[in-house]
Amino acid sequence: MTTDLATARSEIQQWAVDAERLVRATAGGVLRGQRPRWRRIELRPVELKSGPHLQVVAYDERQSFTSNYAWGPDAEQVVKELLNEPFGHWHVASTDGELGYRVSKTDRVLVTRSAAGQARNVSHDRVKHRLVDPAAPFLRELGVTDSSGVVKKSRADKYHQIEEFVRLLDAAARDARDAGRLQRDRLRVVDLGCGNAYLTFAAYQHLTAGLGLSVEVIGVDVKDQARRHNTDVAERLGWSADVNFVEGTIEDADVATPVDITLALHACDTATDDALARGVRWQSELILAAPCCHHDIQRQLRAATPPAPYGLVTRHGLLRERWGDIVTDALRAQILRREGYRTDLVEFVDSQHTPRNLLLRAHRTGSASTPEQEAEYTKLVAAWSLRPHLASLMEDFR
Repeated sequence: MTTDLATARSEIQQWAVDAERLVRATAGGVLRGQRPRWRRIELRPVELKSGPHLQVVAYDERQSFTSNYAWGPDAEQVVKELLNEPFGHWHVASTDGELGYRVSKTDRVLVTRSAAGQARNVSHDRVKHRLVDPAAPFLRELGVTDSSGVVKKSRADKYHQIEEFVRLLDAAARDARDAGRLQRDRLRVVDLGCGNAYLTFAAYQHLTAGLGLSVEVIGVDVKDQARRHNTDVAERLGWSADVNFVEGTIEDADVATPVDITLALHACDTATDDALARGVRWQSELILAAPCCHHDIQRQLRAATPPAPYGLVTRHGLLRERWGDIVTDALRAQILRREGYRTDLVEFVDSQHTPRNLLLRAHRTGSASTPEQEAEYTKLVAAWSLRPHLASLMEDFR
């Protein structure tokens, strides 16, 4: 349904300052031609030693800032101020249901409601909630847990990787859904280079059971053995109507369109670029990619004469490799911004579990990168004489 912005904000405020019923509230996006102070806002109730408070977490492009406000006039005032920020969407979950609004590109205010309430947890030092239940049958089928639903010691790192991936997918999918970018009745999710499909099955489990979405998931891998193994697992789980696997390369696998969410986890070297490029060609609303290896740019760095004073860094092989990793993913992020994606790079898994711990997360907004960002990109590739593979793929696409 549609309404005016003032009415939508007023109703959101009533829900957000309800100390007895609030579970969580989030805000993000931007109104056309405006820019809020923060990239994203999260609200939730917490119980401190001094009593119940409203916790506000504000995110800029680099970090988060947490503040706590006593329920009453203090909390009401800060919520009022945040609602006056030009965010493009708000969403509130309470024990009675959910309420949200988003402002469309034509400035229509679209309101959504749900009667499904959620449970509250107001502990300030709460135990981190698991989004992936160790008792989930897919974990047992994949050998991560035993028959009792206990994570095997030898698979603890794999379980941690799955849990952290789902946590990032959850936040990204909620953000895209609340912004009105995942609106099709049945979404299509493609995992490029799925391997043994740990994260393919985890994505399906959470998007359906966790977020209540109707989805079709397709796993792509170049090995027919992987296709056969993963298909057998899907059949044993009773998921074969919604989860399918095809043999093929990232670039050429036969996949029906449209594709709403593109995943590519640990595709090696330029295979990550191939996956990003395919996600862009599909105009996927959400792209999540965890790069693995960066040989292409590292090779170019070895052949280049480093601009002063970076010879101090690149004369050391180990540091040159790390610098190559950083440059590769920074360039990928900017190329995606150029293609109309809001892009950030976040820690995927703690480095103590795996050195491949970066996730590139891209939301399609249709907004081009700024002239300043383009100038920075041009100077960087010129200074190092670089030719990013993803840039070449995008040129071919055009």
